Amino acid sequence: MDQENAENKQEAKQTETETQETVVEVETPKVEEIDYKAKFFYVAAEMENLRKRFDREKEQLLKYGQEKIISDMIEVMDNFERTVDMLKFDEDQKVKNIVFGLDMVKKIFNDAMSKHGLVALESIGKDFDPNFHEAMGQEYSEGKRPNEIIKEFQRGYTLNGRLIRAAKVLVASDKQ
Repeated sequence: MDQENAENKQEAKQTETETQETVVEVETPKVEEIDYKAKFFYVAAEMENLRKRFDREKEQLLKYGQEKIISDMIEVMDNFERTVDMLKFDEDQKVKNIVFGLDMVKKIFNDAMSKHGLVALESIGKDFDPNFHEAMGQEYSEGKRPNEIIKEFQRGYTLNGRLIRAAKVLVASDKQ
């Protein structure tokens, strides 16, 4: 009986030792495994950051990719405005018809540019803002507050909220 108890105790110790060894092996991963896991998480985070950066760049390209061509088209819009402004006071009926047609084309052109995100800045009567306006000079004007825009030489434009051309303006001065 003592021998049987001794054998049972020895088996229990052996089982306990095997269990501890097994637990020890499971709990302590190899250094290589830790290194590979860290590298995997690093690469996964880098891939996620790369995807987000790519999405941001794609959005910016779609939003502002046409900026150069629209900037060139602004010159065409300016010439339409100048032509209509020069001819609209002519009394000849043929010229009035031409002005009417040019005005229609100008409106269609402006509407098409607006669909692509181009917005004209309204300057006259507003306060001078160096972020949107370029001052060509100052002039005293009765009844106008200082830094109020009293004349616009060239219209300014924004494309999807980004300034692509500042308005060239004349600013009211408080000194005569």
